[in-house]
Amino acid sequence: MRSSNPVFSRRGFSRDNGYAGFNAAPQAGYAQGNPYANNPYAQQDVQQGAPPQAPATTGRMTMDDVVLRSAMTLGTVAVGAALAWALLPVSTTSYGLAFGSAIVAMVLALIQSFKRTPVPALILGYAAFEGVFLGVISEMYNSRWSGAPFQAVLGTMAVTGATLLVYKAGWIRVTARYARIGMAIAIAFVLVMAVNLLLVAFGVAGDGGLRSFGPLGAIVGIIAILLGAFFLTLDFKQIEDGIAYGAPKNEAWLAAFGLTLTLVWIYVEMLRLVAIFSSND
Repeated sequence: MRSSNPVFSRRGFSRDNGYAGFNAAPQAGYAQGNPYANNPYAQQDVQQGAPPQAPATTGRMTMDDVVLRSAMTLGTVAVGAALAWALLPVSTTSYGLAFGSAIVAMVLALIQSFKRTPVPALILGYAAFEGVFLGVISEMYNSRWSGAPFQAVLGTMAVTGATLLVYKAGWIRVTARYARIGMAIAIAFVLVMAVNLLLVAFGVAGDGGLRSFGPLGAIVGIIAILLGAFFLTLDFKQIEDGIAYGAPKNEAWLAAFGLTLTLVWIYVEMLRLVAIFSSND
């Protein structure tokens, strides 16, 4: 699992430091007959007793904004990965560059995750360095398990599409309880993986411990992918609420940032899972 993914500290669209979709205040507003009560982006409209103005006339975020920024961010990841794959042959040097790129990407992502406003340069910089890292490890996996990156991309697309379908169908309701339980499981997973890493580093657990290329490693990988799907539902809820509440247009970059973090997580775990199943053939 990518330890450089700061999804656990990612800000939502609301300015009270919580996910807009997870706050009780908007729901209370609906109960009072005013769906815009306590909306951090519509305070002036609420005071006037009117709904927020249309995004097109106020510079507020729309789905088109989210799609465009997401395409730019993911496109940067793809370009960085393609260049790294083409220009960096599998070697000790390329592994070092991949490690360095992952560190830089982690730093940029953490800086952005603690900022109150999105900084496009940080987000695109993160995407570029993350792309270099993904390109090197993808080439490494492909050299041993031919076609693994392509299968991982297809798997990532399948998980994303299925999660979106389930979310839009209403089979999953992203509530405060759902978010708390999911986050507790995710944090516990990260802590267990951190302990496992230490045990492997000190030689207590051999062959990668819980992250081995055996059945146990496959189970852990599946759990990690399911957690990635969980974070996708949080991303979808953030985007949906941000548009509904009239979030500023520039916060589409936050949506793109969150989606990219989650998709990278799923892709890396899918890549490992493909390799595990290929090893057992």
